[in-house]
Amino acid sequence: MTRQGNIIYINGPVVKADHMEGFMVREMVMVGEKKLIGEVISLENDLGTVQVYEETTGLKIGEKMYGTGKPLSLKLGPGILGNIFDGIERPLSKIYDSGNRFIPEGIGLLSIDEEKYWDVEIIVKTGAKLKSGEIFARVQETTMIVHQIMVPPGVKGKVVSSAKNGSYKISDILVVLEDDNGKKFKLNMFQEWPVRKSRPNIRRMPIEKLLVTGQRIIDTFFPLAKGGTAAIPGGFGTGKTITQHQLAKWSDADIIVYIGCGERGNEMTEVLEDFPKLKDPTTGNPLMDRTVLIANTSNMPVAAREASIYTGITIAEYFRDMGYNVAVMADSTSRWAEALREISGRLEEMPAEEGYPAYLASRLAAFYERAGYFQNLNGSEGSITIIGAVSPAGGDFSEPVTKSTKRIVGTFLALDQELAHARHFPSINWLLSYSSYIPILEDWFKENVAPDMLQIRSKMMGILQEENKLMDIVKLVGEDVLPDDQRIILEIAKIIKNGYLQQNAFHAQDLYTVLPQQYQMLKVIKELYDRANNCIKKGIPLSKVKDETLFSDIVMMKYQKVEGKGKIFQEIIDRINQYYNDIEEMYKEGSIDES
Repeated sequence: MTRQGNIIYINGPVVKADHMEGFMVREMVMVGEKKLIGEVISLENDLGTVQVYEETTGLKIGEKMYGTGKPLSLKLGPGILGNIFDGIERPLSKIYDSGNRFIPEGIGLLSIDEEKYWDVEIIVKTGAKLKSGEIFARVQETTMIVHQIMVPPGVKGKVVSSAKNGSYKISDILVVLEDDNGKKFKLNMFQEWPVRKSRPNIRRMPIEKLLVTGQRIIDTFFPLAKGGTAAIPGGFGTGKTITQHQLAKWSDADIIVYIGCGERGNEMTEVLEDFPKLKDPTTGNPLMDRTVLIANTSNMPVAAREASIYTGITIAEYFRDMGYNVAVMADSTSRWAEALREISGRLEEMPAEEGYPAYLASRLAAFYERAGYFQNLNGSEGSITIIGAVSPAGGDFSEPVTKSTKRIVGTFLALDQELAHARHFPSINWLLSYSSYIPILEDWFKENVAPDMLQIRSKMMGILQEENKLMDIVKLVGEDVLPDDQRIILEIAKIIKNGYLQQNAFHAQDLYTVLPQQYQMLKVIKELYDRANNCIKKGIPLSKVKDETLFSDIVMMKYQKVEGKGKIFQEIIDRINQYYNDIEEMYKEGSIDES
């Protein structure tokens, strides 16, 4: 018997209906004559409340609501990579090609292409026993990614029949399993999974590997681990989106899931136009071969915006189950929180701070909790790293979304408007940012980069913090009143900021820096500081210690083309030592006046 409810209340994306006794919370429903997609979010006796993922314009009181018997789920299989979806996994390119400039109401829950043929390699034989998560077939989905076809969670048994290698649609039966009770399971290339439920795994593993980004201030000063979480808060114009673009392009994740959650249409247009043109830096293949884009702009239905981050993280978990390292870029979680606030207001819930619902922090935590490094059901290891942009109004980091996010994430990359206005990019404020992964990654840096890299990093951070204190004095009375041992700190801090932390995304040599080169650059700056500071302590005046040409060349070393083992950095260190050896020798001979 078809379950039907009668619509009795409509308030934007929130719809209420009676006669809902047989429905379930989180069940997907079809709303009204147009069969709009919705989800039951609360039930009280025979009264149900539904959030609708499409525009409700034209919906009338008295229309019917139909149950589907299943939660809002995604279709997961070949065809996801390189695609562009809306917040509930409807392919935007396919909708546009059908002649629609906007998503029409009632178009249904379209998903990955079911008519396309894929070349499938079957890797199991009749009689083999398979358990949940095991791989039974492979598809070369893109030039970079092999799509592993897995046994759905909760299914296991013996292979009673299997198809031969060949071309198949995603709905074609490839393998038939039979369990101990004689129940048969027909397995094809896709599986469905509820967006709000985490996919199962064997265990969560310790985080111990660096997510290499090629951005010096991140890799060295505020590192992000594979399986970790990060927030990039910043006001308008500070470069949140560009920073995420850089991470998407240059991080050593296998797969990127980019979620444009409630951003302006022009920003998402830029993403949709730029990403297909970008080349993967390691292979030269199109970056879209390992990227999934989820576009839910600010003019799209607010309920779909709320669902978009769950769509993104579910897709990420699916590829993680194959053994891939996935990076999820959520831009921005503030817009998602605003969607929560709007829906909460329409539900007439009691508002908390700044009108956000009281459960804001727990929803954020539940989202970031789905990151991690895991052992999957098939024995492989995979990770999900979540990097969420936060857009605090007016750049105020004390607002609820930023505060709640800061308590959750492991790396906090605070973008600074003053740095952005000074054209210092990435505009990450080194005094407000932090990374809790530094102690965890200490052994990784020792084994993969250099034993003393983090010690040098700590020394550079100490110089920057000392410079910040001294600048309070300089702003009041000027730099000339400082003793030379403090003035040299200001000079070295300038080199760290301009020569190391600032990075030009449009310069061929500077847009990406490999870790060995980052270490060599740090060593050069450390050597300069040690030798210069040593001369200052001996009484040599700063005017002789600071050589304009040498200091300028060290700032500009980031633009040098590095070949082989980076001899250029050793040459700079040799220049530093030669210069200060000569200065010290002249001082001993009395050629330099201490005054």
